[in-house]
Amino acid sequence: NKYGLVELHKRFGDSQLPDIELTDIKDKHKRKQMQGHFSDRLMEQIQESLSLKEQVILFQNRRGYSPVVECRSCGNSPQCPHCDVSLTYHMYNTQLRCHYCGYHQPLPVTCPSCGNPGLETKGFGTEQIETEISELFPNARVARLDLDTTRGKHGFYKIISAFEDREIDILVGTQMLSKGLDFDHVSLVGIMNADNMLNFPDFRAHERSFQLMTQVAGRAGRTNKRGKVIIQTFNPYHQILQQISIYDYLGMYLDQINERHQFQYPPFVRMIKISLKH
Repeated sequence: NKYGLVELHKRFGDSQLPDIELTDIKDKHKRKQMQGHFSDRLMEQIQESLSLKEQVILFQNRRGYSPVVECRSCGNSPQCPHCDVSLTYHMYNTQLRCHYCGYHQPLPVTCPSCGNPGLETKGFGTEQIETEISELFPNARVARLDLDTTRGKHGFYKIISAFEDREIDILVGTQMLSKGLDFDHVSLVGIMNADNMLNFPDFRAHERSFQLMTQVAGRAGRTNKRGKVIIQTFNPYHQILQQISIYDYLGMYLDQINERHQFQYPPFVRMIKISLKH
């Protein structure tokens, strides 16, 4: 009995919780209704919000341009020499960076393994979304909020203030966006890819996805008008996404706690993590 559950069923000022819609991007790809990483449904909603002079938040929980660079001929992908994880491509300074230790190197012109020039990027981060959305909506003012754009002393506050003063129409960002920010004119939140959060190799991934997506959703429609949230996913029937769409915290909790009991995970057992570093 160390913990109790405090529930909050109403929003401050009685504003309505946003309407959450799941968009099946597998189906959209099949029907050729995707433009880059944007489904036709998300594009329609962005267009509508911009025409009503409202603001849009696009959430992608990965910074950089692309998380993996891979050779077309031999499949080799540059790794960090210290951490043994794939290096993330950052377009603004054409660098490959390690997000753990900060190691960086220039993007190679040819594959270091087989010498072929065919290197391609896989997956997408905030930088790529920012580039795409600027091309799709050339008249909209777009900005990005992640670790790379907020490195300067007042970087974070400058971007947030510009967004509050409505100098930015579309803000693309990572989980920095999700917590505790209150913007009056945001009517639409787009979650670009729910699957990379759900498929993260960690037993808490589903719980964290629920928490993060619900929090990001909460940035929409904080005044009188009801906000809209569009979650793009390859699997709209995923239980967690269904629970998010109807704000079913209790259902999520019961599922997760049963699963953890079954597989011997905390809080039923204690886990010890031992890290060796040299």
